[in-house]
Amino acid sequence: MNIAFFGSSLVSSYWNGAATYYRGLLKSLAGLGHDITFYEPDAFERQQHRDMADPAWARVVVYPATADGWQAALAQAAAHADLVAKASGVGVFDTELEIAVPELAGPRRLVVYWDVDAPATLDAIAADERHHLRRMIPRFDMVLTYGGGDPVVRAYKVAGARECVPVYNALDPDTHHPAPAIRDFACDLSFLGNRLPDRETRVEEFFLGPATLLPDRTFLLGGSGWDSKSVPRNVRIAGHVGSGQHNAFFCSGMATLNVNRESMARYGFSPPTRVFEAAGAGACLITDAWEGIEQFLAPDEEVIVAGSGEAVADALARLTADDARRMGDAARARILAAHTYAHRAAQVIKVLDMATASSEAAE
Repeated sequence: MNIAFFGSSLVSSYWNGAATYYRGLLKSLAGLGHDITFYEPDAFERQQHRDMADPAWARVVVYPATADGWQAALAQAAAHADLVAKASGVGVFDTELEIAVPELAGPRRLVVYWDVDAPATLDAIAADERHHLRRMIPRFDMVLTYGGGDPVVRAYKVAGARECVPVYNALDPDTHHPAPAIRDFACDLSFLGNRLPDRETRVEEFFLGPATLLPDRTFLLGGSGWDSKSVPRNVRIAGHVGSGQHNAFFCSGMATLNVNRESMARYGFSPPTRVFEAAGAGACLITDAWEGIEQFLAPDEEVIVAGSGEAVADALARLTADDARRMGDAARARILAAHTYAHRAAQVIKVLDMATASSEAAE
């Protein structure tokens, strides 16, 4: 199958939290024998902040962030693709692409809306009676999402989706794995995530709050946008951490924290890529509480679940290095057994094969 995928960026994780998901899933699809072409706009200085070369398993087409640019890229995709996927959050000309891609549907080509932030998309649709996706979602062959579980599936069905299937984040064990600790990332608790409006309040509660409660412990805050943030004295700001340093980041602290954005926590069943990256590195993970965590990691055995900043502080105060190591090892074993991108790619192909069969039967 020739797959044309329109997304934010494959080659840069700069202000691009979906990069790990794209890389892991598309690499595994290529490993099953499918041809991948990834179309990304030259926008947001991502090409100036690449953290990987064009991979051997995909062709990368960087198009100008102009009207002529996206139109030429889509025409190129239409010339060869059996599947055209439009991801949410490309960042430029999203509306235009989401209107144009369904026009490519036909007996020999599937068109898919691939939502990498379904809670935010569904909230936007619900808030705007004139939102273009209200009329466009029913025209895609299916919606695939990287999280959300039954609440997201139900909401997309209400929005007119013919089919909606969650394809969750996962682990690429070749990319995220245990690594030697480095001094620059040493801490008791780390957090890695870009500064975003619906994340910042929760970071204040679940990360900066515990830092205030535990002044003798050390905390490390990684990700873009935090440089101007006022933080307690025992919090160091690492800035943007390239994907090549993620393993060392997770392995250099006693524990690392996952904090879901507010909308993702509300919908549940939305583990961020960081959960799988950290588990793949064998890190001890503390996460805020959200419905569905047990589908991926067992609370108290493979992950520490905390319902408040005070609970994070209490868990960290009681955590020993031996306990952290045991929990990290258990999490890594669980993810390797059931939640790799090889598992997700097999799921995607099964879903696409079913859609293709239904389309051919309808001819």
